[in-house]
Amino acid sequence: MACYIDPMRSMILFSLATLLPVPLLALGAVSGGWCTALALVYLTGLTFTLDTLIKIVTPPVPESEFPAANGLSVVLAVLHFPLLGLIVFGLAGDTLSTVAKIALFLAAGMYFGQVGNSNAHELIHRGARHLHQLGKWVYISLLFGHHTSAHPLVHHRFVATDMDPNTSRLGETYYAYLPRAWIGSFKAGLKAENARRKGQPLWTHPYAHYIGGAVLMIAIAAVIGGLKGAAIYVLLAGYAQSQLMLSDYVQHYGLTRKIDENGKPEPVGAKHSWNSPHWFSSALMLNAPRHSDHHAHPSREYPALDLPVDGPMLPRSLPTMATLALFPSRWFKVMNPRVRRLRA
Repeated sequence: MACYIDPMRSMILFSLATLLPVPLLALGAVSGGWCTALALVYLTGLTFTLDTLIKIVTPPVPESEFPAANGLSVVLAVLHFPLLGLIVFGLAGDTLSTVAKIALFLAAGMYFGQVGNSNAHELIHRGARHLHQLGKWVYISLLFGHHTSAHPLVHHRFVATDMDPNTSRLGETYYAYLPRAWIGSFKAGLKAENARRKGQPLWTHPYAHYIGGAVLMIAIAAVIGGLKGAAIYVLLAGYAQSQLMLSDYVQHYGLTRKIDENGKPEPVGAKHSWNSPHWFSSALMLNAPRHSDHHAHPSREYPALDLPVDGPMLPRSLPTMATLALFPSRWFKVMNPRVRRLRA
């Protein structure tokens, strides 16, 4: 039986869950040892155990009751940049052992892909320009700047249709989905930006910022760790991106919107996203697993997101299902029958 916690405690949970890995990763990048191992355990085994063994329901928090929601996002984003540089420094240096570097790479990639991505996603949906720009630069630092355009302009508009590159299809493996979605969203986002920015100077184009910013970030990584540092940075960013793409793959797998006789899709509803009620991974990912409510209310801040009464639920937490998606035969066995039942 699940127990409920009050709104203020749930907000403390958001802060602790997202911030605790930061000092572990930072210390691990400098000295390795138990900090690196603990960071990896925190993001894998501990998260799975808390989700599985402790049943807690975190209610939606009205935005008026937690005005500091944006404050936590800003803190996470500001910490993101020095932490990323420190990780590159540790991985490119000679201080850490090979085992420590592997653990640090895995833990940092998970943190940037799951927490950093979720936070950047929150920021690009905020109306304030400075918050949106901060989220954009977090994505640029992960060499994924185009998501700032493709996500709101393409994904939210065409989700659960063939026009959305980031909607995974029934029977499609993650390995087939990844290049299709990455390339497709890059092109679709560029097309959408071109359509709304006709006649404006090239240097103001968002894609000029995304590409130029990526070059700048790689150059900074080279300053930190030489060519080795730049190569490690690109690999780390790619690993973080794969975490984001896994989330998109899982959260929309096989779900489709009906198309009417005029070729117009039905309105986006709760049934067009997979959700997860698991409390700790939800806190770690700023309620990203409450995905139906986000698509229904894209500008709603993460504490206020709720679980839908009639939305499809994943059988396990989002990180667990993302891991399962790496094994297509097992993934299809678990998820395909659920998709077919929903379609029926």
